Amino acid sequence: MKTDLVFSDLASLDVELLIVAAGDAQTEKSGNPQPTLLTGHAGVTSAAAAALASGEFKAGANETLLLHAPVGLAARRLLVVGVGKSAKATPHSIRSAVGTAIRFAKPRGLRSAAFALPDSAPLPPGPTARAAVEGALLADYDPDTYRSDRKDQSVYNFTLAALAGSEAAAIELGFAEGNIIADSQNFARVLVNEPGNKLTPTILGQRALEMAKSHGLQCEVHSTDKLKELGMGSFLSVTLGSEEPPALIITTYEPEGYDASTYTGPVLGLVGKGITFDTGGISIKPSEKMELMKYDMAGSAAMLGAMAAIGKLKPKIKVISVVCSAENMPDGKAQKPGDVQTAMPFKAGEPGHTIEIINTDAEGRLVLADGLTYARQLGCTHLIDAATLTGACVVALGPVNAGGFSNDEETYEKLNSVLSISGEKIWRLPLGDEYYDQIKSDIADIKNTGGRWGGASTAAQFLQVFAGDTPWIHLDIAGMAWYEDTKPFIAKGPSGFGVRTILEWVRSYAQ
Repeated sequence: MKTDLVFSDLASLDVELLIVAAGDAQTEKSGNPQPTLLTGHAGVTSAAAAALASGEFKAGANETLLLHAPVGLAARRLLVVGVGKSAKATPHSIRSAVGTAIRFAKPRGLRSAAFALPDSAPLPPGPTARAAVEGALLADYDPDTYRSDRKDQSVYNFTLAALAGSEAAAIELGFAEGNIIADSQNFARVLVNEPGNKLTPTILGQRALEMAKSHGLQCEVHSTDKLKELGMGSFLSVTLGSEEPPALIITTYEPEGYDASTYTGPVLGLVGKGITFDTGGISIKPSEKMELMKYDMAGSAAMLGAMAAIGKLKPKIKVISVVCSAENMPDGKAQKPGDVQTAMPFKAGEPGHTIEIINTDAEGRLVLADGLTYARQLGCTHLIDAATLTGACVVALGPVNAGGFSNDEETYEKLNSVLSISGEKIWRLPLGDEYYDQIKSDIADIKNTGGRWGGASTAAQFLQVFAGDTPWIHLDIAGMAWYEDTKPFIAKGPSGFGVRTILEWVRSYAQ
């Protein structure tokens, strides 16, 4: 999709589809809701007036109303998309509305579309412009990569149209950022969508190297020998049952003018779980829906997507991403329930934590344990990890919120403060000594599962052991990384969840 920004009269836009947003506003006389366009353009308002007055269209979130040959407009069609209550409209409402419009256009073979940027409060022009572009680009992606009968339904051209005299600088910045961020999120979605035979840990490392080269980042990829050198016994234990070697992927961004001898700012560590396929190992999963376990590297995809955006947006802060990638497979060499593994020590000469393996399907926390330790060794002062970690988090929050955990209030508040920008939903869940008691082992320091109850919290409590005193956030994205059903604004399949939030969390430290 090619995107353009224009400041012009909406009536003159010669496109197949002109999109406008509408909100459900209360009328003063009757008190009944009445749809109201979020643009004051007289020509558009006139073209839609009769249809809006009919009462058939309620302007509910992602509701659509299509008008052919709208009088007074050069566009062949006018599509009105609802955002719900006008007073509660946000940039995320616009992201969804534009996405809905693009998903509406695709199966109808419409190749060019323009969106009229809202020109009324409470929507800020810059963030709304960014959200609109993101919505368009994210909606245009479909996951049917390997279908031999794949049809080209892309919208080739998307124009963001603002009225002349609008806040041009803010809109231009939002437009530029929206392109970068959506491309980065789609990069993550492409990775998550790849089957396990098409995206092994080695290939994930190659994709990371290619991305880093094109985005001005430093990147190193290591395998088994490096893991042994570093003493990553927890990470290595997961790799034992697979013929595919693991990949330790370190991607680094340094701001312009960075000098290690004088830099005094934070160093942010982004740690991602990269299990490119998860059978569960010896504690093998049921066969139903096991094919979806290609998505078990969505945490690493989120980190690599965030790094892609960071490389282009260039925040003034150092960032290091550590991705721990492996397959979790059962064979004669695979680790077994009851085995004891030794994690990477934080300091040379010190012992690493010993871990009793209760369930080999609790492997994500094993790779993240060494990833968090290594990020701390590399000098990271603040940590965030993302992982499709527990079914328990999905049971608790459903496919609505990711789970958030933290050992530091200020660090978590940074995350919480950017959710209104990213539009992603994260609900904080608890940590505490009671959960730690559940992962105490009789034979080792800790065990890798804490039993049936509080599974999302006991998994996070396990990770906190390896974050230590470093300010840290854990995102359990198991319920959010893959959409089971097509939504009005985005295709079924990989969501790229976390890219926008992680990016904004990073940028919050650069301000």
